[in-house]
Amino acid sequence: MYGPLDMVTLTGEKVDVHIMMQPPSGEWLHLDTLVTNNSGRVSYTIPETHRLGVGVYPIKMVVRGDHTFADSYITVLPKGTEFVVFSIDGSFAASVSIMGSDPKVRAGAVDVVRHWQDLGYLIIYVTGRPDMQKQRVVAWLAQHNFPHGVVSFCDGLVHDPLRHKANFLKLLISELHLRAHAAYGSTKDVAVYSSISLSPMHIYIVGRPTKKLQQQCQFITDGYAAHLAQLKYNHRARPARNTATRMALRKGSFGLPGQGDFLRSRNHLLRTISAQPSGPSHRHDRTQSLVDNERGQRSMSVAASCWGRAMTGRLEPGAATGSK
Repeated sequence: MYGPLDMVTLTGEKVDVHIMMQPPSGEWLHLDTLVTNNSGRVSYTIPETHRLGVGVYPIKMVVRGDHTFADSYITVLPKGTEFVVFSIDGSFAASVSIMGSDPKVRAGAVDVVRHWQDLGYLIIYVTGRPDMQKQRVVAWLAQHNFPHGVVSFCDGLVHDPLRHKANFLKLLISELHLRAHAAYGSTKDVAVYSSISLSPMHIYIVGRPTKKLQQQCQFITDGYAAHLAQLKYNHRARPARNTATRMALRKGSFGLPGQGDFLRSRNHLLRTISAQPSGPSHRHDRTQSLVDNERGQRSMSVAASCWGRAMTGRLEPGAATGSK
């Protein structure tokens, strides 16, 4: 999708799908060329001939027509991988505005997420926002140095985003055999986390305590700094048990630019695209510049950074955890 709010879909365009088979600095392998549907999406199943081992693999989807691109990741994990989930809007800030403002992060929130990452847990961010807001939300996470993790959005506008959150987490547990260890959010998320049979002792809620919920969760009343001290010194946060997972997961933060830089770069890109010649010979020359050979093995000069978009505009294939 293109545009400040990702409302202009890219329909019927060819998209080259690349994967880095030996991250973090291996060569890019061209898997296939797909055509976007009416909603600007593509879906691809990796064949058995390229079956992936445990690890985190960068994915790059390049639009042939204008060479905009989308980055994502495929994370292959062993069964029993433990994760900690954070509701973006409820845990970190009052909101993540789609109008370009930068809401303040709750003090200490990033340190708490990083603490769980350092213990070896898979970090999962969930939001009821539609995937058309992906680029802004991920850029906001990057701007404030939140640790790298899976980001789940709703597939477009939905009437019941809380149910969508719950169904996503149940999918991870029932079909992917992951294990929820702890969860953070606001009072509205208590029902979501209870629905996946998470212990009230491991459901942490930001907000004013209520009698109705006091037996269903732990309220963070003194801020994240005090909460982090309790996790460290009261032994309430043990290391993740699966050592294979800890070795496979990527540490560090999102590597995207802030919202302001992103919007300036995107506007420049759109102006550049509109000024470029569209003749077939020009497009052919530009396409050739990305290809090392015609049989599929391609080496690209731009390294993948994280879910979302780089300094240039890109096609968005959908939620980071959706079909590839």
